[in-house]
Amino acid sequence: MKYKNVVKGKFISRPNRFIAYVDIDGKTETVHVKNTGRCRELLVEGATVYLSLSDNPARRTKYDLIAVEKERIGKASLLINMDSQIPNPVCEEWLKRGELFSKDAVIRREHTYKSSRFDFYIEDGERKIFLEVKGCTLEKDGIASFPDAPTERGIKHINELIRATEDGYEAYVFFVIQMKEMEELRPNDITHREFGETLRKAYKSGIKILAYDCTVSPCEITIDKEIKVNLHTGEGIL
Repeated sequence: MKYKNVVKGKFISRPNRFIAYVDIDGKTETVHVKNTGRCRELLVEGATVYLSLSDNPARRTKYDLIAVEKERIGKASLLINMDSQIPNPVCEEWLKRGELFSKDAVIRREHTYKSSRFDFYIEDGERKIFLEVKGCTLEKDGIASFPDAPTERGIKHINELIRATEDGYEAYVFFVIQMKEMEELRPNDITHREFGETLRKAYKSGIKILAYDCTVSPCEITIDKEIKVNLHTGEGIL
């Protein structure tokens, strides 16, 4: 997936979940943050960020904040796409290439099942599959971790996936790691142990848990390679 009209800036502050102040060529701009998560480890004062200029003149904010360079001690900075709206279209683009199912598979977005709406419903021959996508931007020392904040909605969806498998469907939880250089993904038990426990229960029930990293540039993100999923208890990132 590609972004249009990308510019570089310096992060100043974030007064609330939806907007941030960014210095662009010496001018302070109010920009829309395309991620309502905490992102405290990413949006630090002085961080290099990348923004997409909207082509909608009626918008209150001209820019969307889409990526950030995370500084690391003794290593080059890590470019992380932090757009929480991009994992689903990136995943759809990847699925339609026949990377996980056949190229003849019928892929539908936003499918309702009982009291949940799953990200994808796939029919591939006789197979009927639900797939739920989770975008991941939290990392430490090469370990990606999810979630970065408690997610009751995430628990609800996984429990519904478990019930779907009991009704004969296949089910996947698919983590889109919005960066490279990660060794593995772990559930963030420190932040939300119940989510980790629910994910482990899902795995034991037969749900497939997958994680793929992404090739990221300031103006593009594409799913790249599968990485290990470590479901051991007690892991996580504060």
